[in-house]
Amino acid sequence: MYLALELGSIDLSPIVKGAVATILYFLVGMGVLVLGFVMVDVLTPGKLRQLVFVDRRPNAVMLACAMYIALATVIISAIVNSYSQLGQGLLGVAVYGLMGVILQGIALLTLHLVIPGNFHEHVDEPELHPAAFATAVMLLAVGGVTAAAL
Repeated sequence: MYLALELGSIDLSPIVKGAVATILYFLVGMGVLVLGFVMVDVLTPGKLRQLVFVDRRPNAVMLACAMYIALATVIISAIVNSYSQLGQGLLGVAVYGLMGVILQGIALLTLHLVIPGNFHEHVDEPELHPAAFATAVMLLAVGGVTAAAL
């Protein structure tokens, strides 16, 4: 009985290209997420990094998490709909990701202008404020609409 298995030739080129593309999309995606974090940091009082990771303020955590999910939705949609050429795909993800950051910033500023009171003062509170949920849902909606428009 002959138990040898013939594998034939193995072409690693598509695997290497896929691995390189994955790493590059990761780097562009992380860049977009960092820009989003900076945008929320600029538009909220205090240092968002301090509020989220050190002081553990739930309202700040809610905003940061919603922003991450919304931007990740845009990034994923941009990658799925990206061009067949890697360079164009990476540029598309960067452009659409940046658009997502800008649109989220506009939404936060608009929310600040149209809602009664000042949500900014609640970001630093130790108790979870109901406005954090409304703001988070608005950020997720903006991210979903942006992602769907790609």
